[in-house]
Amino acid sequence: MERYPFNYDPRQSFTQQAGDWIADVFYDILPESGFEVRDEQIYMAFQLERAFAEKQTIFAEAGVGTGKTLVYLLYTICYARYMRKPAIIACADESLIEQLVKPEGDIAKLAQHLGLAIDARLGKSPDKYVCLVKLEEARMRAADADLFQDLYESLPEFVHSYKPLQSFHAYGDRKHYPHMNDEQWEQINWDTFQDCFTCEKRHRCGQTLSRDHYRKSGDLIICSHDFYMEHIWTYEGRKREGQLPLLPDHCAVVFDEGHLLESAGQKALTFKLKHVVFEALIVRLLEGEVRETLAVLIDEAIVQSETLFDVLGLQSKAIPGTDRKQVILNDKLIREVQRFRSVLTAIEEELVFESELYTLNDYQLRIVEEHLEMMQKALILFEQSDSLICWVTESEDGLTLAIMPRTVKEVLREQVFNSSSMPIVFSSATLSVEGSFEYVADSLGIEQYTSFSVASPYDYAQQMEVIMPKWLEGGSFTEKMRAASSLLERTQGRALLLFPTKDDLQQFKKEIGHYPACTDLRLLFEGDQEISHLISEFQRDEQSVLCAVTLWEGLDVPGPSLSNVIIWSLPFPPQDPVFMAKRKAALNPFEEVDLPYMLLRLRQGIGRLIRTRGDSGIIAILSEDSKEQSLIRGHIEAVLPAGVQIKNSYELV
Repeated sequence: MERYPFNYDPRQSFTQQAGDWIADVFYDILPESGFEVRDEQIYMAFQLERAFAEKQTIFAEAGVGTGKTLVYLLYTICYARYMRKPAIIACADESLIEQLVKPEGDIAKLAQHLGLAIDARLGKSPDKYVCLVKLEEARMRAADADLFQDLYESLPEFVHSYKPLQSFHAYGDRKHYPHMNDEQWEQINWDTFQDCFTCEKRHRCGQTLSRDHYRKSGDLIICSHDFYMEHIWTYEGRKREGQLPLLPDHCAVVFDEGHLLESAGQKALTFKLKHVVFEALIVRLLEGEVRETLAVLIDEAIVQSETLFDVLGLQSKAIPGTDRKQVILNDKLIREVQRFRSVLTAIEEELVFESELYTLNDYQLRIVEEHLEMMQKALILFEQSDSLICWVTESEDGLTLAIMPRTVKEVLREQVFNSSSMPIVFSSATLSVEGSFEYVADSLGIEQYTSFSVASPYDYAQQMEVIMPKWLEGGSFTEKMRAASSLLERTQGRALLLFPTKDDLQQFKKEIGHYPACTDLRLLFEGDQEISHLISEFQRDEQSVLCAVTLWEGLDVPGPSLSNVIIWSLPFPPQDPVFMAKRKAALNPFEEVDLPYMLLRLRQGIGRLIRTRGDSGIIAILSEDSKEQSLIRGHIEAVLPAGVQIKNSYELV
């Protein structure tokens, strides 16, 4: 394989030569294969050339149909070969990863029409792989035991053998089990409480083998935002433990749908504590010969952990529409946290003496010390409760306490943007809020950046109809069901329904069967099967209907299969502890937090409809009546594509 797709002269600027070749690609090479020449692509290419040459952070806002993905792919591939390091393409989630690498996706198009052999490999998040330990437990249970037994028997032969591995390959990807629903998958997939460090199956684990594969990529590693942020936060810890970082050294990063990076950063920086996990970990120290003082402290820590989680249970209350429970801080809870921390500190001090006696297994000792350090970092946030966001979730084996810093932008600024000497590209059709990039830049702690915006080339005024019904009953659930049924009948399916929460989707799923106009439609619901499989089914079966919570961004289904996007409610941020904290810190919570979030997400949802010049269809926004209705309507009109007017007669639906 040629290193560069053009004749490289080392005496001249590499990025300028790459830019000249990319211009030739868009002006000459791709048009000869039937592609349309787009001025927006040439403009974006010029902007990225400067960003790569000067190793800048750039916000590249380009509307649907501008071909932005092809531009950043060409630059990252060339730059990766120049630097002899892979570039990272970080997508908002795993379903967008699959969109990028599917057989008819942009990477395949470039490889075919440019004669490029592109080495692009997927780095999926750990929870997208089967955990062999959890699978072993699940197949012994009565519920779904046969399903899990069949999966177990289908695993590669080397998984069941203890012979030295002669040959092996990655396996156990969520995508390989498309008909398993999310609840079934969560019984067997990796989760944050799995102790991989001491797992005897780790060297035959699917996610371990997948890492060995993607680390060897020569051009691109494609992962999720979550996975990239996890790489950043765990980088130093993994090195201390003698492990490789999740991602190899790389030369550039593209954050596709980059406006969603803050939530990924918050998720990755969230500490999760669980009593049963702590107890199982700390009692390992008792397996060796330890001094009595340490043994007493371990017993005390277990008791104090139980007490703390009992108090958390009393000090938490349910939040409608989410499985998270709000933690109500009071003096008693703070005291129990402080007592627990003091016991952990005493154990850490005792471990210093124990390590000098060499009575404990060194590897086990490092694992326990790392876990205690993580717990201390999390619990110390309670000393400054204004910097703390926390909540609990409940499961069969007890409460899980989640703790995160109130903002992650300081950490992002220090560990990603200020410490980086490489080009970082934020790409999306929706990075600005009413013309400004400050909302996204400030939330991520980005101080120095360049930016540009190019509009979509499509004639939205002719291709798109937008409806916001004026309700007779204020937008009740029944009214919205009638409207949705009528709209689905009008387009004979061919629709995407976007819901703000899982509860809304489940309520719709429960009631839609009562509407005769929809009884013959094939409805696909997110959560019932693996998401990329559902998307493929939706695209293949033209008259089907796809109902989803997470597909506001990135879904690319051109043609008549998607002729109707129904937005069930305006996508305001949820009433969960994260956004509660943001609102509390804002002078004007609605205008600073709720409205910008909603407008960005709404623009993304609207963007699912028109994907080519030949597409047309309906956008229906089923917004409930509210006291801010007139203000909201004005903002919505401002973010609609040029020339598109809102129709509001109920008779239209």
